[in-house]
Amino acid sequence: MEEFKDSDTWMREYRGVTIRTTDGSTFAGKINLGHNKRISDLFKTPCEQFVVLVDVVFRDSPERVVMINKNHIVWVEPGD
Repeated sequence: MEEFKDSDTWMREYRGVTIRTTDGSTFAGKINLGHNKRISDLFKTPCEQFVVLVDVVFRDSPERVVMINKNHIVWVEPGD
């Protein structure tokens, strides 16, 4: 069984993004860069198939957590 890591060992650095998916949905939220320097670095690594957005605004439901399959992303726009 894999040992659970303490949450303090995970690097947290959130950046605002807007993501459009192949079905035309648009998600605005924050993505954790972790140890990456740029948002684009998250999409270059094939080991993770999903990106996780927090504080997502989607269909009038604020502050949701959404996991999006990278294969269904059309574009990503960095925010503030």
